[in-house]
Amino acid sequence: MDDVRKLRNIGISAHIDSGKTTLTERILYYTKRIFAMHEVRGKDGVGATMDSMELEKERGITISSAATYCEWGGHRINIIDTPGHVDFTIEVERALRVLDGAILILCAVGGVQSQSLTVDRQMNRYKVPRIAFVNKCDRSGADPYRVVDQLRERLGHNPVLMQIPIGLEGDFRGVVDLVRMKAVYFDGPHGEEVRVEDIPAELLEEAEKRREDMLDAASMFSDELTEAVLEDHVTEDLIHDAVRSGTLSLRMTPVFVGSAYKNIGVQPALDAVVHYLPSPPDVPVHALDPDHDEREIPLQCTPDGPTVALAFKLEVTPYGQLTYVRIYQGSVGKGDDLYIIRSGKKIKVGRLVRMHADEMEDISRAYAGDIVALFGVECYSGDTFTDGRVNYTMSSMFVPEPVISLALSPRDKKAQDNMSKALGRFAREDPTFRTHVDRESGETIISGMGELHLEVYVERMRREFNAEVTTGMPQVAYRESLTKRADFDYTHKKQTGGAGQYGRVAGFIEPSREGTFEFVNQVKGGAIPTEFIPAVEKGFRSCMEKGLLVEFPVVGMKVTVNDGQAHSVDSSERAFLAAAVGAFGQAYPKAGPVILEPIMKIAVETPSEFQGTVMSSINQRRGLIMSSTEDGTFSTIEAEVPLAEMFGYATTLRSLTQGKAEFTMEFSRYAKVPEAVAEELKSRKRRK
Repeated sequence: MDDVRKLRNIGISAHIDSGKTTLTERILYYTKRIFAMHEVRGKDGVGATMDSMELEKERGITISSAATYCEWGGHRINIIDTPGHVDFTIEVERALRVLDGAILILCAVGGVQSQSLTVDRQMNRYKVPRIAFVNKCDRSGADPYRVVDQLRERLGHNPVLMQIPIGLEGDFRGVVDLVRMKAVYFDGPHGEEVRVEDIPAELLEEAEKRREDMLDAASMFSDELTEAVLEDHVTEDLIHDAVRSGTLSLRMTPVFVGSAYKNIGVQPALDAVVHYLPSPPDVPVHALDPDHDEREIPLQCTPDGPTVALAFKLEVTPYGQLTYVRIYQGSVGKGDDLYIIRSGKKIKVGRLVRMHADEMEDISRAYAGDIVALFGVECYSGDTFTDGRVNYTMSSMFVPEPVISLALSPRDKKAQDNMSKALGRFAREDPTFRTHVDRESGETIISGMGELHLEVYVERMRREFNAEVTTGMPQVAYRESLTKRADFDYTHKKQTGGAGQYGRVAGFIEPSREGTFEFVNQVKGGAIPTEFIPAVEKGFRSCMEKGLLVEFPVVGMKVTVNDGQAHSVDSSERAFLAAAVGAFGQAYPKAGPVILEPIMKIAVETPSEFQGTVMSSINQRRGLIMSSTEDGTFSTIEAEVPLAEMFGYATTLRSLTQGKAEFTMEFSRYAKVPEAVAEELKSRKRRK
């Protein structure tokens, strides 16, 4: 148990380009996991350790979350470096599902940006305690105090500064530690030599005032600290305990400052991980018991209980599948038998490894609280493993629906085979990546979270699977829906030699409240025999896959069947299924069908001088501007824009703002398309 109390499972999350991977690189260097530091856009041809994929090195972005571990101050730390782009949101989602704590990085210039909001919302969903690290204090325009205010106002945190910067922008050279009341400098070619001195005279007054604020905030979580403050006997341990309590209860966010790129402030952030973030036993975890209505069962983080583990991420390597696993209870060892609860399949653990980016280190056994990887196990992302003594499942993670599709066509037969291999693998690895073959056009359609998401997968197909494919214009995921009630009374009669088919269904269809499919059976007196009712429901459900307007799925339909008729000989499930399909065809055109399109919530961050240009570009795309905020140099514009109008927007935005603006986009809701667009879609369907 001592070991597990000295374990930290943390994630590093932030807006795009806030310095997540750079910070991880520094952490690995200072904990002696690596012996040379490399930058993200590998100018030296190497690239950051955690960006092991070729594409990541080229683009200078993180695509797939990478796991590693290191040791600091007698504690073991498992770290997962996550992507910042909203296109790879599932990578952040699944990392936060299994982590106990997180470092939220904020840019000292950009502050709380659009993607910081999304990441923060994901952390709140899984109740992850966090510390904030204000990075890039060496850049011009850096203002960590403004970032602290934004944390309070925009994210609703209770941020408490644990340090103040010594100098800012080009003069940034160290930090004042408000717990020890000492100035800390980082010397040596890579900042590895930490020098502690007295606080410079010009900062003493500011430091005392900020320390008082910090003690006020921390004493809310500790009566002992309150007493010590009154008696003037404050010790470092009392402050650490109080700040830890506040952080674990999610009612306080300790804030640290630094510059990962300039090697300033990274070691104190590591100390904060050890002092303030939870160990596995500090976080209550529940499994669900499927045998008793999914009742919640508390799990104990002990090595001797029945084993319960969750597979949260898959990678298919040329040598077999690599499954990242978080062990919640019990232990997993080489040669153990495990059971996959979803399928009941028994598997044998052949190889157990600890990951360091793309390198593996074999281990013989891992215990509750740890994050390891199994090699050569066939399973899906989100599967629960047990040792057979219990039948529990872990609650799965939130998977957002894909918002954009692309048509793929292989160049030749060889590319066709390689493409299907690649698609099978990507769909298993990434729950937000979907693939299907369009029944009408016969085209292979891939769907995902954004243009960049699909672009990366197409590029990976070429590189990793040698599958040359051409891509067609992305297809927007339109939907159809009804606006009013329409009655149906349909009889399906078919007489061919031998037994015929007969089934009559009557009732009405109308819009459903929740936007989902509802089926209500109000048939009295056995007009439709009970055994045929499921076939009627199945018939209506099958019609929802393709509406009659432009052949997109129908959403939000409620079907009420209140009458019908059966034949003693000729009625069958097949007949009633066909009757339901006929009834839908009869009622749907009368129910005022409309076409719905996905509306995206976008946030554009642009230098203030381009604000007007960006707003007019959004208006041209049928966008509705929701809000516009300005803080000195930057403007943030939030708007709702139809997805159909957003293709190629990244390129347009770059050219409008000299490459200085960036935007993030996520699905918001479905809304009715304007008449002109609806007519265009209908005529396109007729031309087919």
